[in-house]
Amino acid sequence: MAEDLNKLGERLREVFAGKAVSLENRLGELTLVIDAADLLEVFTRLRDDEKFRFAQLTDLCGVDYSTYGSDASDGGVYLAADDARAAEFKGRFAVVYHLLSVERNARLRVRVFARDDAMPALDSAIEVWPSANWFEREAFDLYGIVFLGHPDLRRILTDYGFIGNPFRKDFPLSGHVEMRYDPAQQRVVYQPVSIEPREITPRIVREETYGCN
Repeated sequence: MAEDLNKLGERLREVFAGKAVSLENRLGELTLVIDAADLLEVFTRLRDDEKFRFAQLTDLCGVDYSTYGSDASDGGVYLAADDARAAEFKGRFAVVYHLLSVERNARLRVRVFARDDAMPALDSAIEVWPSANWFEREAFDLYGIVFLGHPDLRRILTDYGFIGNPFRKDFPLSGHVEMRYDPAQQRVVYQPVSIEPREITPRIVREETYGCN
């Protein structure tokens, strides 16, 4: 039987009273937001403390909040409107960790924001959960988030010569370069992309009274 979310939330608030930036229960899922400086300490406690026993990291992904919400110029996301500390924790890039406790049949999502938008970096979670290895390489490849202490941080999905990070919101849809085979050089070469930039925002034309009845 799955653990009661309210009880789990109470334990999280009790144990991480000085570490949690916010804790949300939305759509039947708990999301804990912590400061990047506390990442390894909190993760180790979540794994080892008998109150939690989150022994498995099932997934890890990067997020780019540069156009989050209705005000794209804000440059970040407010973590909790009713939390006095939330104003300090706005950032463009975050990493979301999905944890599983088989012992307690519980799941938890943890979100950590990188403090520097120009060079987003977080401590690697490999020492706590070895399964973070490839997930961190994926976030590094697609979002340019650096994981300090990772033993082999290199691209995992794109080419080694790839330019930029394709999941960032400001990355062009068609990319920066394209590949072709050059018969004269008898090898694959890179060249500037020849595709014209195009608008991808859907445009829908409806009557002024549509949906009013």
